[in-house]
Amino acid sequence: MKVLIVDDEKPARDRLRQLIDDCGAHEVVGEAANGAQAIALATTLHPDIVLLDIRMPGIDGIETAHHLNAMDAPPAVVFTTAYNEYAIDAFEARAIGYVLKPVRRERLERALEHAGRISGKMLGQLTTAAHLKNRRNHVCALVHGELRLIPINDVAYFNADQKYVCVHHERGLDLIDDSLKSLELEFADEFVRIHRSVLVAIDKIDRLEKTPDGKTRAILRHASETDNGDLVISRRHLANVRRRLKGG
Repeated sequence: MKVLIVDDEKPARDRLRQLIDDCGAHEVVGEAANGAQAIALATTLHPDIVLLDIRMPGIDGIETAHHLNAMDAPPAVVFTTAYNEYAIDAFEARAIGYVLKPVRRERLERALEHAGRISGKMLGQLTTAAHLKNRRNHVCALVHGELRLIPINDVAYFNADQKYVCVHHERGLDLIDDSLKSLELEFADEFVRIHRSVLVAIDKIDRLEKTPDGKTRAILRHASETDNGDLVISRRHLANVRRRLKGG
């Protein structure tokens, strides 16, 4: 099995590499010091298993696992963690692979042997049960076989387009697999539903404007070329949009 090691501390990566070499049953194909590097390497190295630290600056292990799930052939994930017993109970209850730090050879061997793929639902349950951060800092698009990270702060709006969701952001337009409903729940503090198929970043709305036919549109700040201008607010959502814009 091909293994990718991800940890922001080099001594931790060195120990994991040595333990895997001692096992003799697996091959370390790469190392990453953060989530962004891990995602980039995973799309080129195609590891079978990712040993993934949870506490990392920037994109942490939980968010990294979410994005790895977007690959055509997602790797199995084994978390390496120093979290307290309460969090460990959450891992065990959901049959999510983990190795408690400091890592011991026997435990690592068992975790690698039983490594399995983790669904997005399982990750969501884990973050809730263990009181971990449950909001991503990025959404992830699969573009020509590679994962593209899109910072949430750069997103103007999401709109549902058949079975995909289009992300309109500062650098263009991409398609993602997330449902509009799940995005609305995850980013409820920053986005507001204006239509059954459109979710808009509140801080990107400059003003509301009446159209000649009596409808109300959301006018965005610094609209990009990918914005189709079809940001009409449905009557059902208008009162809530006005309330959210006032900070309610």
